[in-house]
Amino acid sequence: MLLGFDIGGTKCAVVTAQETDGKIDLKDKKAIPTDLSVSPETMIDRLLELADSMVDRGEVTAVGVSCGSPLDSKKGVIMSPPNLKGWDDVHIVDILKEHYGVPVHLQNDANACAVAEWKFGAGKGASNMIFLTFGTGFGAGLILNGALYSGTNDNAGEVGHIRAEDDGPEGYGKRGSYEGFCSGGGIAQLGKTFAQKALEAGVKAQYADGEISAKTVADSADAGDATAIDVYKTSGEKLGKCLAMLIDLLNPEKIVIGSIFARSRNLLWDSAKAVIERECLATSAAVCEVVPAQLGEHIGDYAAIGVALLKD
Repeated sequence: MLLGFDIGGTKCAVVTAQETDGKIDLKDKKAIPTDLSVSPETMIDRLLELADSMVDRGEVTAVGVSCGSPLDSKKGVIMSPPNLKGWDDVHIVDILKEHYGVPVHLQNDANACAVAEWKFGAGKGASNMIFLTFGTGFGAGLILNGALYSGTNDNAGEVGHIRAEDDGPEGYGKRGSYEGFCSGGGIAQLGKTFAQKALEAGVKAQYADGEISAKTVADSADAGDATAIDVYKTSGEKLGKCLAMLIDLLNPEKIVIGSIFARSRNLLWDSAKAVIERECLATSAAVCEVVPAQLGEHIGDYAAIGVALLKD
C-alpha cells in the first residue's frame, strides 16, 4: 500500500493508494487542519495517528510527501516554507522512515504535481514534459529524459520569478514577473488596472462592481465583456512568451498547465499560441503539445502518491 502526505498551510491530507500493473487506485483520503500553534513534530504526530487509523503500518511499502518550498529533497528536510510558519529545518523524511521502515521521498508541490500529471494524467508516456501550476502561484515542474529534474537545491523550474516586463502586476515578490501576469492574484491585479483605465475612458467593466478575482474576470469575459477579455488576452500573451522560452530552451514534447489555464483555456490559448508561433523555433514548437491538466481537484492526492513512487 502506498501512503501520501499532502502538507499545506491551511490543511494537511493523508492519502492511501494501491498500485497494480502500473495503475493507481486511490483508496482513502482524510484531512485535518494545519495547526501552526503547535510544533511541526506535534503536527506530524497527528498526521501519523491519522494515517495509522487508515492503513496497517506493516502494509505500507512506500511514502511520499508533497509540501511547499523551500525544502531539501535530497536530505528530506522542510526549510521554512512561507505558508508553514515555524516549520524550520524539519527532518520529515527521517521521522517517517523511523515510523514505517520503508522508502520515503519528499518533493515540493510543483514537482509533485508534475510527477502526478506525468505518471497518471495528461503527460503520461512523455519523456520530456513541463508542468505549470498557474494557480495561486506560477511555477514549473520538469520531467527531463524520463526523470524528475529538481536542480542543485530544488529551485529548478521557478519560472514565476523571471521578469516578463520591466513593470506590471506583482508576483513572487517582483513586479512584472511571469507570476505577476500568470496567476490568480496577478490576473486580479490586471483586472483592477484595466477596469480603472476603462472607467477613465467612460466604460465600466462588468466585473468592477464586486470583489475582483481571476474567476470574476473570467466570468465577465465569458459573458462578452471587452475589458475582461483584454485582461485574459494580456495574461495569455505573457503565458505564450514564457512557453516560447521553455520550448526553445528544453524542447519538451508536452507542456501541461493546471488550475486557471485548465478552467479558462478558451480565454488564454489563442493569444498564447500566437506568441509561440511568432517566437519559437518552428521545429521545436512542432513537436510540443500544450494541454490542460487532467487530474483536477485530485491532483494533490496523486501528487503525494506519485512522490512515493520516485526512486533514489
